[in-house]
Amino acid sequence: MNPAVPVSLIIVPLAASPLPYLIGRLPRRIFLTPRWIALAALAVVWVVFALMMRDYVAPVTLQFEAVAFQVDGLSLLLAALALALGTLAVIYSGPYMAGQTGEEKYYALLLVLTGAMIGLACAADLFNLWVWFEAMVICTYLLVAFYRQRPTSLEAGVKYLVQSAVGSVLVVLGIALVLAQTGTLDLAAIRQATGDATLMPVAGALFLIGFGVKLAIVPLHTWLPDAYAESPSGISAVLSGVVTKAGLVALLRVAAALAGITLSWGVLLMAFGTLNILVGNLLALRQTQIKRLLAYSSMSQIGYMLLGLGIGIYTGESSGIQGGLFHALNHGLMKGLAFFAVGAVLYALGRLSGGEHTLGIGDLRGTARRYPLIGLALTLALLSLGGVPPLAGFMSKWQIFAAGVGTGTGWIDALVIFAALNSVLSLAYYLPVINMLFQDSSSTAGQTARCLPVAIVLPVVLLAVAMLVVGLWPGALMWLTQPATSALMAAFGGL
Repeated sequence: MNPAVPVSLIIVPLAASPLPYLIGRLPRRIFLTPRWIALAALAVVWVVFALMMRDYVAPVTLQFEAVAFQVDGLSLLLAALALALGTLAVIYSGPYMAGQTGEEKYYALLLVLTGAMIGLACAADLFNLWVWFEAMVICTYLLVAFYRQRPTSLEAGVKYLVQSAVGSVLVVLGIALVLAQTGTLDLAAIRQATGDATLMPVAGALFLIGFGVKLAIVPLHTWLPDAYAESPSGISAVLSGVVTKAGLVALLRVAAALAGITLSWGVLLMAFGTLNILVGNLLALRQTQIKRLLAYSSMSQIGYMLLGLGIGIYTGESSGIQGGLFHALNHGLMKGLAFFAVGAVLYALGRLSGGEHTLGIGDLRGTARRYPLIGLALTLALLSLGGVPPLAGFMSKWQIFAAGVGTGTGWIDALVIFAALNSVLSLAYYLPVINMLFQDSSSTAGQTARCLPVAIVLPVVLLAVAMLVVGLWPGALMWLTQPATSALMAAFGGL
């Protein structure tokens, strides 16, 4: 594979990012708009990604100047998810962000965020992994606090920034310990290091906490509900659907590098996964604002990913890892669909300037009757998140549960039963929302709702169709999950 291909995948969105900002600052724009510039840049990135998929045969590390890139199934999975949701977010945001202050900055930051996440996925050493992680954190902070005229938005941004900064400092400390103990930052070389490993468990703990902030593992999750609630809905979809997965990929990279010389990562991931499932569900039950409910729901869904990955890493069986990665992809589809649908309701009600977080569950009353496509899409997303067959969420959860039961280990069986019961419990907060969507009468706010443009409806329809296809044909994503599973198995020493 030509090293220029994966490099272009990162460089193109980064190099193009100033263009939406510059075009947006021009006093007169004829044909060019910031959104069209961003879409053109992402179209080029899609072409590069297709070339990389065509040439991909097996994991490979490529040297470009002084920087090494690793192209494997895990990097391809995250790149595909980032590109898919990033492109849909740009399409969706056309009418959604039109006329709002800072619109040109919004598209520029989305391009940088996409490039940073792909860079993180392809990082072959700890230093570059941290650099891309920091770039992602800075972009997401600016997007979370996009509505800076609102005190609640600034509060969410500051909370996110402080917790992410603390996590980043801990990651740097972990990198310093690894360098001191092994003399290298190369992920492959760290796996082969045979020197003094006394402080490596400490480094592993620092990485777990540092990257765990972005992954929103309990109790490092407190930034998440405010960030999701205060962000524009397109950014909420990207945050939930991709950014948390980038944190997961970063954690898996360092866990694989430290496997065998630190704590049992499989047990840790299962423990935190179980905790996330329970706490996310309990906190979601009491929510009255729809975006905060979806935020806490994300915590629970992250728990299922961690559970599946933990089972696979602990037992050495590929089915658990593949189930966890399959759920990560499905979660991107499901939660992207949910946030896009909720954003469509916000747009219809004219609430974009008044506060994203103000949409209560009661405001959804009668939405399915007024906007059948949006109501149906949100219903499918919620049922899929709840694990109702034959939707995508059920298929990935089933694969995780089957992997756990297949181990024949009593305490893992208990965790699987616990997770399955929590999946049923999640319907206790999904079903009331669905019921509200199909009420006969509209809410007071819904009486003045306006028509939805095609640019907002199209991403919703595409994600809904994709989710149905994956539910009915789970093998549709095997081209991403299977290479990623093989890459993780090899990274953990063949398990």
